Amino acid sequence: MTSHDRPGALGAQMETELRSQPQMWRRAGELAAAAPLPEHGEKVAIIGCGTSWFMAQSYAALREASGAGLTDAWQATEAPLHRDYDVVIGLSRSGTTTEVIEALEPVRGRARTLSIVADPSTPLPSRTDDVIDLGFADEQSVVQTRFATTALSLLRASLGVDLSSSITDCRKALDAPLPEAGLSAEQITFLGSGWTIGLAHEAALKNREASQAWTESYPAMDYRHGPVAIAGPNRLTWIFGAAPQGLREQVEGTGATFLADESLDPLADLVLAQRVALERARLLNLDADQPRGLTRSVILDD
Repeated sequence: MTSHDRPGALGAQMETELRSQPQMWRRAGELAAAAPLPEHGEKVAIIGCGTSWFMAQSYAALREASGAGLTDAWQATEAPLHRDYDVVIGLSRSGTTTEVIEALEPVRGRARTLSIVADPSTPLPSRTDDVIDLGFADEQSVVQTRFATTALSLLRASLGVDLSSSITDCRKALDAPLPEAGLSAEQITFLGSGWTIGLAHEAALKNREASQAWTESYPAMDYRHGPVAIAGPNRLTWIFGAAPQGLREQVEGTGATFLADESLDPLADLVLAQRVALERARLLNLDADQPRGLTRSVILDD
């Protein structure tokens, strides 16, 4: 615990949930071996919305990099699922997300469908061939933390990743002092490369949702192709994983702060960004458990 964390304050549920992540990831690792996940060589699409889409992006990059097979991540309404996939995965904490349910409907019978959810009694699992129940990582807060990272930990473990160092680093991220620039910057840009691009998008979303912060996110190498123009004094560029050569110097040359911790597993670094999102919300007297204009699940009217 640090002086920045205040259990019992606004966002107490988010606080409790994000702090449980080491235990959640350990359980995900234990579950992975028996879970009905894609086989080596199968062509896979994984779809989701918002946070789930960003975790899907990370999984797709990891699976392809591991040599396990072609893997595409799609936002549910934009998914070209007429393509010749062997397995289509729907990732949804609530199991009620309309766009994911509708996207999977025409796939059944052409490809194996799999849902990863926190509640197997919801509509999505009843419409897929297989289900992975992550109910132990379900959340009460509208803002997702542990379900998303637990799902990604499960998927990482299924690719042969040993989660032990990630879990150790998560504990470090939970106890580390919060970066002061993360709390005070008027604007934050998150960057990543490969599988950490999805983490960058998720960190930016988490801070927008929880604290209404001005955040952006980009692939690290593309940041110089225009977006770096936003960097300047009282602004922060935060990268997950290794930084491209020369980027720190370019960002700091604008007067912005550059934050990179290559010693942490990038998923653990995302946990630190979750904590920043919560504390920024508290500093503004906002309740991260019930963000403005958001609900736990997006269910569209017919």
